Amino acid sequence: MATIAEQLSEYAGAFSYDAVPENVKRRARYLILDGAGIALASSTFGFARKTVNSLASFGPGDTNVIGLPTRLPLRDAVLANGVLVHGLDFDDTHLMGPIHATSSCFPAALGVAACANKSGKDLLAAYILGMEVATRVAAVARGRLTQIGFHPTGVSAAFGCALVAGKLYGLSREQLTMAQGVVLSMASGAREYSSNSSGSKRLHPGWAGVAGITAAVLARGGFTGPRTTYEGRFGLYATHLGPDVTPADLARATAELGSRWETLHVAIKPFPVGQLNIVFVDAAIAIARKHHVRPDDIASVEALVPPRAVKVVCEPVAARKRPVDSYAARFSIQYAIACGLMRQKLGLEDLECYQDPGLLALADKVSYRIDPNAGHPEHWSGEVIVTLKNGQVLSHREEDTRGTVDNPLEEDDIAAKFMGNAQVAVSRDRAEIIRDEILALDKKGHARDLAQILSAP
Repeated sequence: MATIAEQLSEYAGAFSYDAVPENVKRRARYLILDGAGIALASSTFGFARKTVNSLASFGPGDTNVIGLPTRLPLRDAVLANGVLVHGLDFDDTHLMGPIHATSSCFPAALGVAACANKSGKDLLAAYILGMEVATRVAAVARGRLTQIGFHPTGVSAAFGCALVAGKLYGLSREQLTMAQGVVLSMASGAREYSSNSSGSKRLHPGWAGVAGITAAVLARGGFTGPRTTYEGRFGLYATHLGPDVTPADLARATAELGSRWETLHVAIKPFPVGQLNIVFVDAAIAIARKHHVRPDDIASVEALVPPRAVKVVCEPVAARKRPVDSYAARFSIQYAIACGLMRQKLGLEDLECYQDPGLLALADKVSYRIDPNAGHPEHWSGEVIVTLKNGQVLSHREEDTRGTVDNPLEEDDIAAKFMGNAQVAVSRDRAEIIRDEILALDKKGHARDLAQILSAP
């Protein structure tokens, strides 16, 4: 029987733009649009300049960086662009991993396609291939990677990126198998960043792209890796998850390849916060708008959370209630609910209010308990219960996080999100040009044209 890596190589080798359904291509273009807008907004933040300046110290290159005039060598540009797409934690999520696959697969596909003189069709097809593989590799773990301290994007997306690069470089099926085996030694991403709100999380998606490109080039040159990359005695899942992985889990890595399109099941965020917080922001906003709640009238707030939310957005409680910066605020359920109740929104500007005394006082009133009816990971549900000082109890439940296939954002909403993010960095006219170029990506002759228009003049 063929190994998982061999099956994925067979799928990748036969993969073609023409075989992808039109609705999948359309969704992919909007996912790229969303990621590009976030990257443009990120380019105006201090972490972007620190990243690019640090990488530029290695030497110049000819690969574009989104939103910035600097050009870097291919792998450094892919790392930088991954940081930009993921830097505001506003990027898309495939919930079964969970994994931010676009923040890895788009920079890898953009960089390699531009450097290899490929077409817009080639870029889009490689991106979709990477999304289909990365999301399946992450789905095998069903959220368990986060619980034991790994960031699924850094770990799982490297394998998708190896096939993105391998496909664009024209690797044989055997070389694609070797590339997956090689990248097993590079895939990484530890969640210890959450201990002090460090910026290392931002590196993981781009590093997955760097690892994938490196592995593909090594495999093309004859470098070998194991064939039992995923299911082997010391393969990905045995080393990361131990004996908990069942044959049924492993089957998810190759399930319904070519018939079920995971690209359609990628959720787009309406708020720049950790994915687990989105239902709670929406629930808090719904309560505030329906009941005209004033913060001073609130005695206590309780959130009913899925078990796996505790380590990610709920604890340690003291740190979540007092985020040290806007980045930490993104991963605080207490802050997210307080914003929803008090400000009835949560945008980039609201995250900068992490020291606001009123918000912090309300965050102090937020507690949590495990939701016995949580549908996680298939459905990311949540409930907010507000008890007023007069004894009245108000509640709102969201069964599916907004932006998913079951509770989608409309294409106009996605385009509006792009325009809002892009205009943090560029004029409205330029943002419209970029939008139109991305939505017509597969009609473009050269992928490098998109890379150039995304960079600063």
